[in-house]
Amino acid sequence: MADFARSDHPAVQEQLDRLSLLSPGGDRLGLDRITRLLDKLGRPQDDLPPVFHVAGTNGKGSTCAFLRAALEAAGKSVHVFTSPHLVRFNERIRVTGSLIGDEVLASLLAEVLDAGEAIEPSFFEVTTAAAFLAFARTQADACILEVGLGGRLDATNVIERPLITGIASLGLDHQQFLGNRLPDIAAEKAGIAKRGVPLVTQLYPPAIGGRIGKIAEDVGAIWSPRGARWDAIVERKTLRYRDEQGELDLPIPRLPGRHQALNAALAVALLRHQQRISFPPSALTAAMGWSNWPARLQQLTDGPLSRGRDVWIDGGHNPSAARLVAGWAKRQFRDRRLHLIFASLKSKDAAGVLQPFGGIAPSVSTLPITGHDCRSPEELAAMATELGFAASVATSLEDAIAAAPTDAAVLVFGSLYLAGEALKLNGQLPD
Repeated sequence: MADFARSDHPAVQEQLDRLSLLSPGGDRLGLDRITRLLDKLGRPQDDLPPVFHVAGTNGKGSTCAFLRAALEAAGKSVHVFTSPHLVRFNERIRVTGSLIGDEVLASLLAEVLDAGEAIEPSFFEVTTAAAFLAFARTQADACILEVGLGGRLDATNVIERPLITGIASLGLDHQQFLGNRLPDIAAEKAGIAKRGVPLVTQLYPPAIGGRIGKIAEDVGAIWSPRGARWDAIVERKTLRYRDEQGELDLPIPRLPGRHQALNAALAVALLRHQQRISFPPSALTAAMGWSNWPARLQQLTDGPLSRGRDVWIDGGHNPSAARLVAGWAKRQFRDRRLHLIFASLKSKDAAGVLQPFGGIAPSVSTLPITGHDCRSPEELAAMATELGFAASVATSLEDAIAAAPTDAAVLVFGSLYLAGEALKLNGQLPD
């Protein structure tokens, strides 16, 4: 599955065009190519600031956003590498708080592509190498790396000695690479564990937690799962956190959804289980209100796409994410009608993503995802009808929103690519 990155900047687009010719652009796991590429570039991964390395099926990006907010609230300068982007390629690489500039990005991509001509690195490997070069050449207090896919064989896992590692929520996704069993997926995520480095995780069922614990023990990582060495619960509007250092009462995050409180708690645990970077408790409080992670239960502002309608977007694209979003929607719209606008890549479990919304969103419009290998709107509409939805087909987001019932709130759901398209059409570029 290619990333289909585009840029309005000619120099960046020139390098992205080179990348599309050099590499198939799809998901290709393994550390051989990225290691050889980074060796040719002078091993920039050895010169990064202290690294927070975060894996997971769902919630890892939000956890990184909370980490960044807390560290910046403490006055620290922070590099951040995340994926995918929503609108602009630059969103993947944040250098000391700001998205990487076009001229610098074009230069770095050219440097990486020149070095990688005989290696044929993947899209993600080239992006990772460019990020590492940017981060190594700019001083900062910390570096946050979000795993792209899996963990054990992900390009970011060339980091030999991170400050701390973490695993967010787990679920079925990318089964063609990670397997169809959650314990096997957990084992791939736990591949980021390193000897002597803390591994902080959420709480999982015994079969999954046991697999992670065994891997941590085998490599000599210091495993700290929620429910043992730390814990957190939500009581009304308070996130109550505890660990061996004591207890904290924090405000719940401004990011919607109860699941975001546990993502925030994981970020708190990651900060409190490392010793190198100091921060005041007030930074944790500030992070709850400062954190921003676009396309995660985000309400669109009034713009060209929303046109005064109550429109929400979320990039969830697997059943576990859908269950969380559906639970939020049930509470959020209990007194209002909700209309779903849905699209899905062919590689995703579209029925499993739609099913949790039964009884919550009675109607759904289906549409394609421009420029991507997606399921047809007709196929999705038939699937939705079988699940009990009143389904209709649309050709574009604009048409789908215009055709939605006027008395209903609208949720655009099923793909980060679709969410990114909504942000672009509405003039809300992530910054």
